Amino acid sequence: KRLAANDPIALLQMGTSCHQEGDYESSFDYWTRAAELGDATSHLKLAGCFYRGGEGVEKDQKRELYHLEEAAIAGHPDARYMLGNHEGTKGRFDRAAKHWIIAASHGLDASIEMLKKCYVNGLFSKEDFAAALRAHQAAVD
Repeated sequence: KRLAANDPIALLQMGTSCHQEGDYESSFDYWTRAAELGDATSHLKLAGCFYRGGEGVEKDQKRELYHLEEAAIAGHPDARYMLGNHEGTKGRFDRAAKHWIIAASHGLDASIEMLKKCYVNGLFSKEDFAAALRAHQAAVD
């Protein structure tokens, strides 16, 4: 009933169920429909499972980044973290730090760890690190 009404949460759950059963084609279809309706987690799953992992579709970094960006815009902290990692591998630590700060402000511990590494290596100021820690703590509390 909820699937027929195009409820993004129902589509996400059905896609997850199909994916766990190894039915990647159906999973892809459900997550794509949910993503088109704005579901951030579906965008993240499309990026990670399909376009990065190559499950059922050809790996495609452009599409992976598109879905990560859409998930990040919709507020998914894991997507922000992953975008930060992508920027970091490209040597763009200023951009990476911005993504990690946003993810940290949503309570994502892994982002704090990345910012800590940047701080230790002199890529991030003490003041900015302290501000990110405060934002992270506020989100966790």
